[in-house]
Amino acid sequence: MTAAHTDERRPGTGRRDAEVTKADIVKAARHLLARHAHGDITLKAVADRAGVSPPLVLKYFGNKDALFSRVMNFEADVDSFLDAPLHDLGRHMVRHVLTGQAERGSDPILRIVFAPLHGEQGDILRTNFRAQVCERLAERLPGDDAALRAELAVSLLLGLGVMYGIARGPHVRAADIETVVDRYAPAVDAQLAAPRTEDAS
Repeated sequence: MTAAHTDERRPGTGRRDAEVTKADIVKAARHLLARHAHGDITLKAVADRAGVSPPLVLKYFGNKDALFSRVMNFEADVDSFLDAPLHDLGRHMVRHVLTGQAERGSDPILRIVFAPLHGEQGDILRTNFRAQVCERLAERLPGDDAALRAELAVSLLLGLGVMYGIARGPHVRAADIETVVDRYAPAVDAQLAAPRTEDAS
């Protein structure tokens, strides 16, 4: 057992280690949720991937449903996804998706792509995604059609994530991230910007 998972055996460091362990469990559950139907994932599989025992998963999350309700929530991820001023937000979000794929093999926002795998749980995933990602982005945007433009901008980002991480497009994956940002961000920015009004004169 690694140091990150011995939280109850290291006096004075339990809180920090517990948080690391819980984060490892959530990460393992996310990984499995992106590859298997919710009903096919066992707590043992989550525990094995996280490097902990199944009782430890139960200790921290109570049961499988409680764990996956946490995994199907985007609140913990959307802050970093939207963490840029509006004038640089398109570039930031494109870079966020690409960096997540290149460095961690996934981006948390892309969990929505696998919603059809999860039956009723997929409906929860969709509802959370709309409220926590699309609607929060729309709140940042000017213009009467902000909600539409937010969904279109997110659609572009999901498409890029799918091409990079799922279809594994060789040219996108081989390109320098900043090169892709330079080429792709203007399309995202076009949706983020308020539509121009016609000159009344």
